[in-house]
Amino acid sequence: MGIWELFLIAVGLSMDAFAVSICKGLATRKAGAGPMLVTGLYFGGFQALMPLLGYLLGSRFRELITRFDHWIAFVLLAVIGANMVREAFDSAEKLDDSFGPRAMLPLAVATSIDALAVGVTFAFLQVQIGAAVSLIGLTTFLFSAAGIRIGSLFGARFRARAEVFGGVVLILMGLKILLEHLGILG
Repeated sequence: MGIWELFLIAVGLSMDAFAVSICKGLATRKAGAGPMLVTGLYFGGFQALMPLLGYLLGSRFRELITRFDHWIAFVLLAVIGANMVREAFDSAEKLDDSFGPRAMLPLAVATSIDALAVGVTFAFLQVQIGAAVSLIGLTTFLFSAAGIRIGSLFGARFRARAEVFGGVVLILMGLKILLEHLGILG
């Protein structure tokens, strides 16, 4: 597998994290270097860690992993998305602008589940795993940091509507993952 193919995989894997970063940026009044760095490290780190774990697990646990990964991603994204929609309609709402582990860990896990399956695939291909996970992690880091900034720029004017939209997008992303793995969507 060549570098361009790995780069395309890295970009594809980073899109969930990018979308979630934009949503997270909506809650951030000033998206300085701190939130951008934290988000990039969480999402980029997990996007690099998951394919490495998948690679190490290889085919031994392939059926078990692929049997449940879509359910885990669906539940996490649906709960987070539903909470965002609920908060958008809460009159006394305080947007979750936290970048601590309690806020970021579930998001990082939910957006990197598919990378675990990619790592299992890497175990069967002739992939230099070090280069692959580094490229995936770096690409996701950059996209996620940019997503925080983009979300914060639009958040001030369109916060409530954008939060509903972001929540619905997360729910639909989870549903899409679930339906694809169940064979309903091609």
